Amino acid sequence: MSSSRWAGAMTRTSEDQYQLALRCMHDQRAGLRRAIATISKRLAVPCGKRKGRVRGYADQEERWNKQRRLQVLTARLARVEDRIAQGRPAIVVGGRRLAKLRHNLADADLSEQEWRWRWEARRMFLTADGESGAPFGNYTITVDPGDGSVTIVLPEPLRHLANAPRGRYRLAATVGFHHRREEWLDRVQASRAVRYDITYDPERERWYLDASWSADTPTLPSPDRLAASGARLLSVDLNGDHVAACVVDACGNPIGQPITIRTELTGPASQRDGRLRHAISDLIHLAHRHGCVGIAIENLGFDDARATGRETMGRGKRGKSFRRTVAGIPTARFRERLRGMAYHRGLVVVAVDPAYTSKWGGQHWQRPLKQQTKQSTATRHHAAAVAIGRRAFGHGIRRRPGVTARHQRMAARRATGQTASRPPAHGTASPPRTAGTPPGGGKTCRGRGGQPALFPAPKTVRGAPGPSPGPVHDDAANTGQPA
Repeated sequence: MSSSRWAGAMTRTSEDQYQLALRCMHDQRAGLRRAIATISKRLAVPCGKRKGRVRGYADQEERWNKQRRLQVLTARLARVEDRIAQGRPAIVVGGRRLAKLRHNLADADLSEQEWRWRWEARRMFLTADGESGAPFGNYTITVDPGDGSVTIVLPEPLRHLANAPRGRYRLAATVGFHHRREEWLDRVQASRAVRYDITYDPERERWYLDASWSADTPTLPSPDRLAASGARLLSVDLNGDHVAACVVDACGNPIGQPITIRTELTGPASQRDGRLRHAISDLIHLAHRHGCVGIAIENLGFDDARATGRETMGRGKRGKSFRRTVAGIPTARFRERLRGMAYHRGLVVVAVDPAYTSKWGGQHWQRPLKQQTKQSTATRHHAAAVAIGRRAFGHGIRRRPGVTARHQRMAARRATGQTASRPPAHGTASPPRTAGTPPGGGKTCRGRGGQPALFPAPKTVRGAPGPSPGPVHDDAANTGQPA
């Protein structure tokens, strides 16, 4: 008896949850396979010995514990593969953590009624996708930009509750958008599609309405175009407790003083996310201040290292400290937050290959940065930021012998990749190589790393109507094109 709009909303939400659970299970299977492969390689080597680059375990006790660990991982992998083959992932509408909290209410300092309110609020929401050409961008849930009134199209069994024309229900509360209100007004006045989600917060006892829409996908520039345009990039090296940044011009030369932004990513998840957003906001302000067209970062991830743990990240006190540092670096969340916030500010995000940026940066660019910088300290992380910026423009990182030396009066240095003049080897007829001559023969040329990627993200604004009776129970998912 429901309309196709509400039925489609429920089926799309169920499908989205199913696909998300399947993707999580595939990621879990990949991590288990990496861990099993690493432990199996080390078990194949005798204790205390080394075979190639693979080192065996220190003693028989550790080897026996790793054999037990291998059996546990193998059994877990078999269960995951069986679920994937059957297409039956585990889905808990409302969240597994909140569901398990029902059996530990005393530890969570919650009553049964309080837990029940949170559980029902997490499972209940109302959403409707937008349609281009519909009044104010959405026919099912309509927000009038003039007075902020919200009307909802009721399903057929609830039409007798309508208090507005054409079977619609007008909410008693009004909404007001403050964040990106101008962009929302442009869309609703042009009758472009806008999606609305209505949710309930049991702690504040308030209903919220979120508006979101898909952003247009722009044309992505290439590294050659960035270098030819003479633009600057703010190159960033993400670390556990700070972000090291440096401005790099189109020729790959560092400009100005190195920049350090402290990030204290400790405490609850909401505080960590707020501090990370604050650090990204500082980076965006710095990029605009120095006239940069984008931000260069590493396409970094520790999935393999986190899956294998102590097998590849060291043992003992030093290894434990390193693993704790790696666990505290929010690489994926940093990329997600940066791509959305930079897109809204008109900046390009360039993700480059992270291979050897810290090693070659410290080897070839830390000393020139210290010579150039007199008021601040240039660390290895700032040198890595310079290497990231050079790779984003398609330049090499290593500084070859024969680069023009430092001028004694002007303190200028050319950051090119020229090779030094060297005599030909005995028995060859090739002419001598001079500075600026590209290498010949069968030598491997340096590949141009860095793939520029403009990361658009769905724009979301949020308004808060006052307390009102609960809306219709329903689910939906956004079916628009991903931004």
